[in-house]
Amino acid sequence: MATLAELLRGRTLAPEAVVEHLQRLVGSCGILSDLSFSDLLLFVPISAPQGGFVVVGQVRPTTSQTLHLEDLLGREVGDNERPLLARAWSLGSVVEGEVPVAARSERARVVCIPVRMRGDIVAVLTREAPLIVGRRAGELERVYVGVFDRMARMVVAGTFPFPVDEPLSSEAPRVGDGVMTLDGSGRIEFSSPNAVNALHRLGIYRGILGASLAELGLEHTPVPAAFHQHEPVSEELELGDVAVFVRCIPLLDQGKVTGALVLVRDVTDLRRRDRLLLGKDVAIREVHHRVKNNLQTISSLLRLQARRLPKGDGRHALEEAERRVRSIAVVHEILSRDTTDEVHFNDILPSLVRMAEDLSGAATPAQVTWSGEAGEMGAQVATPLAVALNELMQNAVEHAFVAPTGHGGEHPDPGPSNGGAPPHQGAEAHRGAEAGTTVAHGPDQSREPRVHVSLSRTGDQLAVEVRDNGSGLPAGFSIEGTTSLGLSIVRGLVNSQLGGTIKMYNDRGTVVQFVVPVSHSDRDELARI
Repeated sequence: MATLAELLRGRTLAPEAVVEHLQRLVGSCGILSDLSFSDLLLFVPISAPQGGFVVVGQVRPTTSQTLHLEDLLGREVGDNERPLLARAWSLGSVVEGEVPVAARSERARVVCIPVRMRGDIVAVLTREAPLIVGRRAGELERVYVGVFDRMARMVVAGTFPFPVDEPLSSEAPRVGDGVMTLDGSGRIEFSSPNAVNALHRLGIYRGILGASLAELGLEHTPVPAAFHQHEPVSEELELGDVAVFVRCIPLLDQGKVTGALVLVRDVTDLRRRDRLLLGKDVAIREVHHRVKNNLQTISSLLRLQARRLPKGDGRHALEEAERRVRSIAVVHEILSRDTTDEVHFNDILPSLVRMAEDLSGAATPAQVTWSGEAGEMGAQVATPLAVALNELMQNAVEHAFVAPTGHGGEHPDPGPSNGGAPPHQGAEAHRGAEAGTTVAHGPDQSREPRVHVSLSRTGDQLAVEVRDNGSGLPAGFSIEGTTSLGLSIVRGLVNSQLGGTIKMYNDRGTVVQFVVPVSHSDRDELARI
């Protein structure tokens, strides 16, 4: 679906200033549509030789039924199909009439309003509604249409939309939320039932007609500023737990403020919800903070226990468990800093890299580096991903830079592999693999030991590569058949918990690559497959 700016730039010769003016007008058309109980269409002349107009804006009312059920954006019409448009454009004044609506087999009342900017007509805004609309208008309908007519005259004069207007949020009031009209002195002339209810919430029960908001006890309102600045001003009024959003739009005639349209909305429930969400966010951050502290305590206990044991398998197992717990604690530390459940994984990597470098021995200190962008992801993805990367980096630091041992493809916690001999080792390596012997190169002593982690995020897929320049893998090794605890953990995390795929092979060292989805839908789909 093309935007207003794309339609204007693609089919018209409108300069950038006109594009911005019409964008502000369409942004305010919701109020105009509600006030007039009508559909609003914005037409701009086509730059093509055949002439005509193109619809670049369409707004439906929330206060009445819509006339046009179909989407008309981008629809081109000729001068003969819409003669009222051409007439309003040429005359530069409001033109009214009736036109047939083919989609509904009926006629509609149409008001064509020239849109002027700095003295030049740049578009035509049409108000279109069934003939039955407004036949039996009550006071509310008459007031609403009267305000619309005043604002339509401002459109013709080029004073609406306002040259500087604040962007409207989703909480900004609309006509259905509550309307008050003020005279030129700021006194209330009319108040809709919903506006009266909003004033009641603020503790105002006295008669309000003929009084100003200041006389009613609301001293800090946007009305004085709007009258002074000749621009819309919004402000949120609070009284205890009650919050009311007030927006004052001045009505101008020949550059003078002759009154104002005040829109009010009771946002008390929204503010209560915001406070609840804020409290929930604080609680979640506190939970992550406490989990991090508890994990760090467990990590310290494991480290103390390991120091009391002599060197051997028991001590090594406790040290590995301590590092795994610490990698999980890093994720919770990042989560405790923000109110969301999303974590930027690149903030976690430096801590994992430092843990891997600390593990490298003094004899062969390995340099661990990383590159790429992982982006943001949920904690349910970041935690197993951090553990898997921690295992692979530490496994490379510990085992990649010593000559492989064992027979028949076994290796004491080797680096990753996809099984079989590495393709670059040639026919001799392939024959060795068929014979069931270990075929792998020792570490290149002429090069500095390096481990590099590469990350690449494409949409909801994250590709990870861990590469070292060490001794490589024994022939015939397969991650599916490995008995190594570390690689078994990585395989389980990637395949089962993350729903991804993993492969391992030799390429002037050891390379492990895995791809995992980082959205709920992708992981669920892979799990079903």
